[in-house]
Amino acid sequence: RRAWRSGRAPATASTGSRAAGAAAGSGCAPRGPQCVCKIVQLRSCGGAFDPEDLTNGSYDDVLNAEQLQKLLYLLESTEDPVIIERALVTLGNSAAFSANQVIIRELGGIPIVGSKINSPNHSIKEKALNALNNLSVNVENQIKIKIYINQVCEDVFSGPLNSAVQLAGLRLLTNMTVTNDHQHLLSSYITDLFHVLLTGHGPTKVQVLKLLLNLSENPAMTEGLLGAQVDSSFLSLYDGHVAKEILLRVLTLFQNINNCLQKEGRLAVQPPFTKGSLFFLLYGEECAQKMRALLYHPDAEVKEKVTIIPES
Repeated sequence: RRAWRSGRAPATASTGSRAAGAAAGSGCAPRGPQCVCKIVQLRSCGGAFDPEDLTNGSYDDVLNAEQLQKLLYLLESTEDPVIIERALVTLGNSAAFSANQVIIRELGGIPIVGSKINSPNHSIKEKALNALNNLSVNVENQIKIKIYINQVCEDVFSGPLNSAVQLAGLRLLTNMTVTNDHQHLLSSYITDLFHVLLTGHGPTKVQVLKLLLNLSENPAMTEGLLGAQVDSSFLSLYDGHVAKEILLRVLTLFQNINNCLQKEGRLAVQPPFTKGSLFFLLYGEECAQKMRALLYHPDAEVKEKVTIIPES
């Protein structure tokens, strides 16, 4: 989970591949007069960077500050959705480098990118979220990006299940909760997270669990997690046949919450949680039975994880 601290951010599926950007561009209609006009306006930036490269995904070098500034101008000034999408992909790729994360912030690029998450065009919204995701690897950038968290949550929980926008939003929220600084902004969405966890497909489940694991390490979020109303089908995630990448994460979720309660000295006290809450699911008899059954799981990692979760 700490891999994001390295010099280059982990690339997303949409922003990490220039080849993907080229593929997205190859089926587009020919450039209209407005697009050509913008390209002509920006040709004066010098021989190193031809904005026309932006339109075909062929630009492979790391952009410098001057080139990034011109790209941000293009993104801010054009209304052509094809150019907007490609500019966001290019910015997202550039933001995979730590130095560019700082440059883009100092150029005022975060609000320019952030404004595109309100686009009715789902592809533009996704690319904007991917770019913000790479920018959010920088802790100082998170201070500017946090103003978009509520909007991102609304899009994630009200939009189509398992969509590219939902996954891009979940990735951004996961990056924004690696530290404890902004986790409280998700407090009112915890029940929604569990709903998406239970209804989403495999990749969605994994991404939600990554986010919940971030929250579960913070004792300040423990009460909110345990008090969330969660459908009883949640316990089916502790069945032995569940995919390992999901099973290990739900076990770690239980372990983290348990550790936080132990630190607070609250395991011996009956907390004021209502029936139907995560607390009653995790510390009920059905869950205890599932934990005992997992002691005989064929995978050593699963068995080891179960043994360090004390019986409730």
